Amino acid sequence: MKHHIVILGAGYAGVYVAGNLARRLSAADVRITVVNAVPDFVERMRLHQVAAGRAASAQRLLDVFAGTGIRLRVARVTAVDPERQVVAVTGTEGGGELGYDTLVYALGSHGDVGGVPGAAEHAFDIAALSSALRLRERLNGLDRRDEGGNVVVVGDGLTGIETATEIAESRPRLSVTLVARGELGARLSAGARGHLRRACDRLGVTVLEHTTVAAVEATRVRCADGTALASDATVWTAGFAVSPIAAAGGLEITDTGRIVVDRTMRSLSHPDVYAVGDSVHAIGDNGRPLPMSCASAGYTGGQAFRAIVGRLTGVKVAKTRLVYTYNHISLGRRDAILQLVDGEGQAKPAYAGGGTSARVKAALLRMSLWANAHPTFGLPKRRRRLAATPDVPAGKVMV
Repeated sequence: MKHHIVILGAGYAGVYVAGNLARRLSAADVRITVVNAVPDFVERMRLHQVAAGRAASAQRLLDVFAGTGIRLRVARVTAVDPERQVVAVTGTEGGGELGYDTLVYALGSHGDVGGVPGAAEHAFDIAALSSALRLRERLNGLDRRDEGGNVVVVGDGLTGIETATEIAESRPRLSVTLVARGELGARLSAGARGHLRRACDRLGVTVLEHTTVAAVEATRVRCADGTALASDATVWTAGFAVSPIAAAGGLEITDTGRIVVDRTMRSLSHPDVYAVGDSVHAIGDNGRPLPMSCASAGYTGGQAFRAIVGRLTGVKVAKTRLVYTYNHISLGRRDAILQLVDGEGQAKPAYAGGGTSARVKAALLRMSLWANAHPTFGLPKRRRRLAATPDVPAGKVMV
């Protein structure tokens, strides 16, 4: 019976792992199934642009995986049972259980309302294509009004900054306010903070620093200091959270729900489970947890597929670097900041900003999209057979 590898999630990390496994492992010994809630690959790093009005681009996963031997199951994961080695799913193909020998958990993250009253009911997020499209529809309606409208973006992390500046540039008739819990761009160098502030001034983004949101209502945002901000569209970018499925299944997790792994992305509690992307609590080479980011998805995904290949084929597990070297922040379409960070994750004094940085980031996004659309391009054509006694627990495969 073939060794069954099931990958949950087809975002940047899931597609990357699936493609690499498909070209490195022999189809005579292994079959790979990817489970994803939607039939398309969603370019999450562009969702703030989609919300602001850019046409949504989505690649069909069937096309992405064509010729790789990877089976796609369009379904929503409802539970993971690592003791029985099964995943419960529901979708257009029906529900049921999918058995696995090796599981790659790549379900990613979603917007975290953080328990703020009214945020879940009244705020928009841009963590998924469907929610970004809902926000775009709302902004379209505001743009058609004679009086325009007020947009309040809560959260001054990278997503919040990119969202506020993108909306302000693309929809100049709307008034955009960015609510920052601390100093704007606190994680950036002094020069980059100044560049960011000038960009907000140029685009007409009002910045409220050292401000905490106490509640979100249908037409306003109430702050802890008693201030009320008129808001026709509140965008929530104040953090991200992971699915509770890993915790409910009994996997060892952190207090934030991310799966605890060893250096090779292998679950500490269940060695037949690997976690990658936003779902994993991975310690980087600097001794600090890797942040949720596309770069981290690449590093953790690269380590996971190498570990799986090594253990299944009986070769030494290759170690990859687990580093975080820079932040790249779009400030609309024609401006951006490239901020390098040191080994401790702190911003280096030097930064690059302006049109060149914007073009570099746009090129990186195009390259990332192309790479995900061609998951097996350039990979070795020689596929390894499984070892007689692979370093994995015996599994029970069910379909």
